Amino acid sequence: MVHENTPETAVPHPVVFAVPADVELHPAPIPAHWITEGSPQARSKRLGTSADGTASIMAWSCTPGRFTWRYRVDEILHILSGEVIVTDEKGQGRRLGPGDMVFFPAGSVSDWHVTEEVRKLAVCRHSMPRPFGFALRAWNKLAAMLGNPAEASDPLQSRPGVIVDRVTAA
Repeated sequence: MVHENTPETAVPHPVVFAVPADVELHPAPIPAHWITEGSPQARSKRLGTSADGTASIMAWSCTPGRFTWRYRVDEILHILSGEVIVTDEKGQGRRLGPGDMVFFPAGSVSDWHVTEEVRKLAVCRHSMPRPFGFALRAWNKLAAMLGNPAEASDPLQSRPGVIVDRVTAA
């Protein structure tokens, strides 16, 4: 179930809460010319999209079958249930099951052999040319420094050599 804001509580960029393993999915057919074996049936639902429209998060499932997937966007996926064997462009296959995560860069191609209905959570992002990405990061850093210098750094970025004092209860 996806919890969305009502008109009375709407904000410009609402927080979206979802249980991707339980959200109702809708038909999302795999292009017929991608299918190489069986008749896999895919279903999906977009759970959220970034304010600039370049990133989204999707819940997706597929019944058994085999197909070639052509990535038009960067995709980070996390397998929630089921099993799939993914073979990359070099012919290296890897079994994926619950808890596994994979990054597929835009432009890559993989063979998917779904052996047991699979369900995944996918974060998809449209790539931008490197100079634009650099300019965006510089703009964001400048905006953060001017707006609130304490928030100029990325809190998720690890910093080698930084020692954090931890206080523990006695």
